[in-house]
Amino acid sequence: MAAPDELQFREFDEAADLLAGNPDATTTSINERQSHVAVNMSADYEEGELGEETDKTELLSGQKKQPSFWTFEYYQTFFDVDTYQVLDRIKGSLLPLPGKNFVRHHLRNNPDLYGPFWICATLAFTLAIGSNVAHALEKRGDPSFHYSPQFHKVTIAGLITYCYAWLVPLALWGYLQWRKGLSIHVGSYSFLETVCVYGYSLFVYIPTSILWLIPASWLQWLLLAFAAALSGSILVLAFWPLLRSDSKPATLATLAAIVSLHVLLAVGCKLYFFQTLPSTIPPVHPLVTAQHPTVLLPRPANASVPLHH
Repeated sequence: MAAPDELQFREFDEAADLLAGNPDATTTSINERQSHVAVNMSADYEEGELGEETDKTELLSGQKKQPSFWTFEYYQTFFDVDTYQVLDRIKGSLLPLPGKNFVRHHLRNNPDLYGPFWICATLAFTLAIGSNVAHALEKRGDPSFHYSPQFHKVTIAGLITYCYAWLVPLALWGYLQWRKGLSIHVGSYSFLETVCVYGYSLFVYIPTSILWLIPASWLQWLLLAFAAALSGSILVLAFWPLLRSDSKPATLATLAAIVSLHVLLAVGCKLYFFQTLPSTIPPVHPLVTAQHPTVLLPRPANASVPLHH
């Protein structure tokens, strides 16, 4: 076992020589160093807390500097959403429940453009690709048919979906703002919330456009009716709380316009991209058999009945 004297701290020879050469020099003990380190750490911690409190105060008071319109950070906030939120909103667009508002229960004051952007892009590609595949399957029995990809349908499908997902919400948002100025009882969503509702409501048309490849006209129209009813109910349940306080004619006219434009989009896509072309079968002409003309021979002297050859 070590002796008690060996466990005590001793002065190093270098420190003693330093003090002998420079009597004015000072030494710092371990306790003093630890106290200085503790003071510095506490000071840094207090500065960090002060910075966080300042950011929180600026954020709560609305005085935090907003990014410029021309910067990437400005648009990054519109795509600040995770996969779980996107899947939850897609699920909500497929399961409309009475009394459950899509904006209040799924968006929760945090609308995004990530979901609507990719839903419109996916719908445009499924419409264009499905139309090309359906046309090729329809003409597969024609030996004179030569398949040529119709790439222009991608552009047309993209223009239709993106114009609908942006222009119709813009018109509806402007109308609600106008009605809100006339009546204090009429509510309104933000423009981003309106675009978000319309964007997610189009998701049901993606599997519908894939199922339109089934060559059965009655099934295609049945799927269209189901998708339009399901998607339109999302819009009605979302905007009904804002319109029910308005006059009855204005409310009915607005809801009818919302549903009609939504159904018109589905019918237009069905007729343009999946129109069943009439089959070009050459007409069948009846065969005409040649008949020999009747030849009358001269009557013999001893015959009373004419002979036919």
